[in-house]
Amino acid sequence: MARLHLRPSTHADHQHRLIHITPESAGWHYVGFDLHRMTAGETVAAETGDRELCLVFLTGKGKVTVDGKDYGTLGERMSVFDGKPWSIYVPADAQWSITAETDLDIAACSAPGTAGSHPPRVIAPDSHDVMTRGKGNNIRYVTDIINETDPADGLLVVEVITPAGNASSYPPHKHDRDAFPEETQLEEVYYHRINPPQGFGFQRIYTDDRSLDVSMTIEDGDATLVPRGYHPCAALHGYDLYYLNVMAGPKRMWRFYNDPAHEWMLKA
Repeated sequence: MARLHLRPSTHADHQHRLIHITPESAGWHYVGFDLHRMTAGETVAAETGDRELCLVFLTGKGKVTVDGKDYGTLGERMSVFDGKPWSIYVPADAQWSITAETDLDIAACSAPGTAGSHPPRVIAPDSHDVMTRGKGNNIRYVTDIINETDPADGLLVVEVITPAGNASSYPPHKHDRDAFPEETQLEEVYYHRINPPQGFGFQRIYTDDRSLDVSMTIEDGDATLVPRGYHPCAALHGYDLYYLNVMAGPKRMWRFYNDPAHEWMLKA
């Protein structure tokens, strides 16, 4: 089984990557994720090949080109906890580059794509509203970046902020069966940030038969992989939890199944 908990590298590679997840390294078929960290003046450039990308400006500003077209400077916030993101969709068989104008963290979210099916497009912070989900200490704030109604081949991308002391992805749910409309099969990466950054939270990934049952301490900058099973998170007192979700699978639809043992709380 692939490692389900990845901490960022202390030394970036030639593409300024601190995290590099491919379908091959994850042991699955669809989702890829890279974290690029640059200082002002540094550039990342790459080709998408047979994959589509959503480049999410986590923090900082940068100048973007796709296939030679200048998309200007994107990015605004300096913390993932301070407003909604700028992003850009890049289709398969395209070339892209970003030159940092400030310190810059970019999340490159990817899934299989088809050349020519969708044009590049900037996804502005006002593209989707912030949604409040849950109640009590199960409240979290959700912002879609690419949802199933937006143009894309396979990607689903969303940001979630869970206030300190709250649970998230909770009651525990899963999406590992291709059984639409009850449930869809989606691989998922979580990229976590903590505020203040010295804090930590928890995530558990488990299946009904407990053939997979892993509990992890998540720290600022960690990534977790969810190949199957339920996957709740907990933000501890004093520390807000942010995560970026990247999902893809055979169907570009998010239909989840709650753990029956804990579904009672939705009706309480």
